[in-house]
Amino acid sequence: MKWEGNRESNNVEDRRDDPGGGGTGSSGGLLGGRSIGIGTIVVALLGGWIFNINPMTILSLLSGGAPPAQIQQQPTGQRAPVPHSPADDRMAKFVRTVLADTEDVWKDVFAKGGATYKEPRLVMYRGQTGTGGCGAGQSAMGPFYCPSDQKVYIDLAFYETLTKRLGAPGEFAQAYVIAHEVGHHVQNLLGISAKVDEMRGRVSKAEYNALSVKLELQADCFAGVWAFNANNSRQILEGGDIAAAMNAAAKIGDDALQRSAGGAVVPESFTHGSSAQRQKWFETGLKTGSVKACDTFSARNL
Repeated sequence: MKWEGNRESNNVEDRRDDPGGGGTGSSGGLLGGRSIGIGTIVVALLGGWIFNINPMTILSLLSGGAPPAQIQQQPTGQRAPVPHSPADDRMAKFVRTVLADTEDVWKDVFAKGGATYKEPRLVMYRGQTGTGGCGAGQSAMGPFYCPSDQKVYIDLAFYETLTKRLGAPGEFAQAYVIAHEVGHHVQNLLGISAKVDEMRGRVSKAEYNALSVKLELQADCFAGVWAFNANNSRQILEGGDIAAAMNAAAKIGDDALQRSAGGAVVPESFTHGSSAQRQKWFETGLKTGSVKACDTFSARNL
């Protein structure tokens, strides 16, 4: 992926040296008020491997079936900041550059539709941090988007997990993760996320799961829209990039999670979509560059 030398975003908060965890967490539910981030699925998968628990059970708990995790703040000065390695600094630069690219793309897309794009902020942290209304942010949750404060949260150590533990290497795969979370921000701005959240408790669990799948697949499609437009404007794609992103999408499908636990695949329990569905909708956005083409809620076949 060609990214070096491109503009870096100023909408980044670097909390990696904050010994107190970057502020206090909300008293609300762990996932209250936000869509589940792409990394939450990864947590479920790793948890299933390590503890021999069905990953979908873990995912259910992370979706609101358990009390919120509490951040135990340590007194200032008790924990010394961990120096950034050269690899961390390069990754931070990469994240700022990809975020800037999403800003440029979505600003143009919104302007063509007669609207103004409000840029999200991205928080880089280490271990744990507070959020503005979405509970305690912890590295074990993976990257996520909080609509309450309109921020994307990421512990850069996640990318090592993505590469070494999940077998999804490549810079474009890493960019796809950021673009997916920014896709949730776009949904928030368009009012889509709020409409889905309003249905919580008003429909059956299976019906709400189906809505959640459509929301996540649309975010995948929006990630593809970003890639299409960014490549048209700045020729960012290199050989193997698309395959790397498709591989990452495949690794985090709900069916892949269930198979990893050695159990049966139960589509009714899906909350993010199958590997094939995630690949399909990312590819839809990548091929068309069209927001309208990402209407997963009207699609007959996901």
